Amino acid sequence: MTATDRERDAMHAALALALRGPRGVNPQVGAVLLSPDGEVLAEGWHRGAGTAHAEVDALSQLPAGAARGATAVVTLEPCNHTGRTGPCAEALIAAGVARVVYAIDDPGERSSGGGARLRDAGVEVVSGVLADEAAALLESWLTVQRLGRPHVSVKWAQSLDGRAAAADGTSQWITGPVARADVHERRAAADAIVVGTGTVLADDPALTARRPDGSLFDHQPRPVVVGRRAVPSGAALTRHPLPLLQDDGTDLAALLGRLAGEGVQRVFVEGGPALASSFLRAGLVDEVLVYLAPTLLGGDRLAVGDIGVATIDAQRRLDVASVTPLGRDLLIVATPAKETP
Repeated sequence: MTATDRERDAMHAALALALRGPRGVNPQVGAVLLSPDGEVLAEGWHRGAGTAHAEVDALSQLPAGAARGATAVVTLEPCNHTGRTGPCAEALIAAGVARVVYAIDDPGERSSGGGARLRDAGVEVVSGVLADEAAALLESWLTVQRLGRPHVSVKWAQSLDGRAAAADGTSQWITGPVARADVHERRAAADAIVVGTGTVLADDPALTARRPDGSLFDHQPRPVVVGRRAVPSGAALTRHPLPLLQDDGTDLAALLGRLAGEGVQRVFVEGGPALASSFLRAGLVDEVLVYLAPTLLGGDRLAVGDIGVATIDAQRRLDVASVTPLGRDLLIVATPAKETP
């Protein structure tokens, strides 16, 4: 059983609708209801935890009985459990929906199984429609479901000889304005930005995501500082539009679990070398972003310190995902190498 062209078009629309919802504890989901002849009856999307799910939101746009015989096109398998709201699979069955087309399976132990429940009730079910697009949209949420923690990107800037600062500790700036603008765009795509207290005390970063003209991006990452030393009361990050979270850093996995529980899906670890090394050593990194500048600094201010590699056999292999020129600099994006049998 395959999806029709109109159902595929509706899935494209549902993916766009999903983006209207907030990124958080719950996934971003969109839904489109089609009449038996393929006309759009209603649309819906999920507006965050505690609000109607996308399917129920779409059904609410119609009078009673108007969805009977309709097709529901949804970006994620309809849920099959009762949390703050009831199961979407049951709502679709009760509304008389005859066919459900969805993109990807719900990975949750409690919430999955909606497809099977619908089939048991006699509803036609087609899955896997535009699955790659839906998986890309929900990539960070799916990471949280799979690992129990947010997706973690670790970023640093370095010279060609692997230094993150000059001998006197100064580091502004190793890279040029194009590379720094790219960093701010990536900050704006994250839910939390993490730095160590050493970086706070040395550089006094604002930890905001800013456009080249200095204005703030609409979406800002929550500032998180790791370390026991106090953040000065006049530090720039105390003026961040989101509240500061400080953690002593003794258990980074627990910190990530806490952030996941607060709806954080993407974490951007920005500084400094000690913190980046700690995340790498703990095996908590999904993506490495290295901004490489064509300059030499020498000295012992390495971009990365001890990551638990005592011998060459223990080296941490990476797969290079992309190499992008940014002005005079290069951005190398890499992910942990997949184990081969």
